[in-house]
Amino acid sequence: MYLAVLVLFAILIALKGVIIVKQAEVVIVERLGKFDRVLESGFNFIFPYIETPRGILWKVAQKGLDGKTYFYVKEINRIDLRETVYDFPRQNVITKDNVSISINALLYFQIVDPKSAVYEIQNLPDAIEKLTQTTLRNLVGQIDLDETLVSRDKINQELRTILDEATNKWGVKISRVELQDIIPPVDIQTAMEKQMKAERDRRAAILEAEGLKKSAILKAEGEKESAINIAEGEKQAAILKAEGIAQARVVEADGEQQAIEKIINALEDKGQPDKYLIAMKYLETLKTITGGQNNKVVYMPYEATGILSSVDGIKQMFDKK
Repeated sequence: MYLAVLVLFAILIALKGVIIVKQAEVVIVERLGKFDRVLESGFNFIFPYIETPRGILWKVAQKGLDGKTYFYVKEINRIDLRETVYDFPRQNVITKDNVSISINALLYFQIVDPKSAVYEIQNLPDAIEKLTQTTLRNLVGQIDLDETLVSRDKINQELRTILDEATNKWGVKISRVELQDIIPPVDIQTAMEKQMKAERDRRAAILEAEGLKKSAILKAEGEKESAINIAEGEKQAAILKAEGIAQARVVEADGEQQAIEKIINALEDKGQPDKYLIAMKYLETLKTITGGQNNKVVYMPYEATGILSSVDGIKQMFDKK
């Protein structure tokens, strides 16, 4: 009977002393209240009542039925070595130019030394949250609103560096910090929207003016080239016209020369060819003078009688022939 009780008690102690640790988890074991060792993943055995897992306080976030996120603290005896994402609640901070803005931060951290995470700080997630909030207030308080809105990467980098140095003694590695939302007050947002609209309108006006300027320049250059081409064409046309007139005159002069030579050869044995030519030119000129409509000749050119006598002489010359 006593043997059976002892065997049952031994079995219960053995079962109570068996601890199976999952992958990427560790368990801190204390012997009589003092740190003894860290249990790695796999099968482990401790002496019950003499050795016990160390319980630690851990802040946990959970969404309620109303959709809001609620935080509560519970005691756990296993430490997760995986990288943990911690979404901090929204907080109000004041910039250098005294503007109150609301910021929501996101933090990625990983426990690299479980012993320090348990014994160097109480409630590690809550401590990281408070440290992040105070550090963020200090950083944002050193810059104005405009710089805060455009310098997220700079703030993230500085915040990560400061937090990583501060949490190093807690056995924590801060891998990344992100500012999710930066929300200014409503009146500031309205003023910023008006400023952005005015800036867009200014840029649009500048682009439109530059476009009109380039258009005017191109139009002027086109008109200039067109005028040059027209002038060049008129020049070439005038040159060709003048060359044509000159060639026509040369041809006409050559023809007239040949005609005169033939007249001189024909009249060489019959009289005076010079008088004949003068008379013919006179008659042609007289025909031109009297050729228009309503033309009246009220006088005869000077020495016209001499010319007419030359014409009469021509008639007599041909009569003799």
